[in-house]
Amino acid sequence: MKRKIAAYNGKGEMFVLEEEMPPLKENEVLIRVAASLISPGTEMAGVLKFRKTPDEKKDFTRFGYANAGEIIELKGECRGLKKGMRVAAMGGGALHANYAAVPRNLVVPLADNVSFEEGAYACLGATALQAIRRTEPLLGEYGIILGLGIVGNLSAQLAQLSGARVMAWEGMNSRIEIARRCGLQQAVNFTKQDAVEAAKVFMSPYGADFAVFAFGGNGNAAMKNVSQCMKVSADGHKMGRVVLVGGCEITIQGGAGTGNMDIRSAARTGPGYHDSAYEYGNDYPSAFVPFTTQRNLSEIITLISEKRLTVAQMTTHRLPLESAPEAADLLINTPDRALGIIFQMVH
Repeated sequence: MKRKIAAYNGKGEMFVLEEEMPPLKENEVLIRVAASLISPGTEMAGVLKFRKTPDEKKDFTRFGYANAGEIIELKGECRGLKKGMRVAAMGGGALHANYAAVPRNLVVPLADNVSFEEGAYACLGATALQAIRRTEPLLGEYGIILGLGIVGNLSAQLAQLSGARVMAWEGMNSRIEIARRCGLQQAVNFTKQDAVEAAKVFMSPYGADFAVFAFGGNGNAAMKNVSQCMKVSADGHKMGRVVLVGGCEITIQGGAGTGNMDIRSAARTGPGYHDSAYEYGNDYPSAFVPFTTQRNLSEIITLISEKRLTVAQMTTHRLPLESAPEAADLLINTPDRALGIIFQMVH
């Protein structure tokens, strides 16, 4: 059995290749993929790296880690999953391909009213959910979401679902408009408006309880601006929680330089991802690790099904897999025109 799969070479050039489908491992499912979603941050960063600094010795890299489709074969103990089931999948096996082999704990069933395209957002949704779990928002708290890419948009929605009052900072009007269609009312284009002053007015007289950095690159200027918006104790120290879910870098000064703010990182989709024993079937004790990667994936699908989480509005392009080069160029060269790009598979 052969499959088509997207890849890029050492120059960052995208192409589609045909290869033999690897045999299923124990506790894996074979999925006939209907839709896959490009991660505009992580995946395009890998492509852009080689466009800036080519590596002539590098052969090619398969890419993709978020798709949805129908199970057509199973091997081993895949409890809760069965042939013919509509599912969302993530991880190293959930490539941009028309067929994918994925370990059982990185696969979750789709509700009947959730489309394959919506299901493909489960992975980045779980990434946002892990970030919000690390943020620990409370009902009535104020928060700032920096960046309205897919993860930032979903983080804002999830923070609002937790009861927090959220403002987003974003530099592209197109992404602000998409976020508004997803239910976020408070957003500022920091290239055209003083975001710090807007946040102070919105959060008066309390200040921000938390901030989520959902972007890549240098985050020092953003950190400086966010610190001006955080709540302040009577002794003058800044307080609150700053969570880094994007790949940004910040430099902080200890002691009074950063006050009593908590700086936290949010890694991936939750406990279990990249633990092969977990991915292929070993669960963590639920009493001690309640929100695993698989549970986060399931929760995202449930929220989409309940119409409490909106993802379809983020889809800006639907392309065949053969248009992978066009998709990469759209996200890298015109990010103001492209956000969620779905590959639609033809069988």
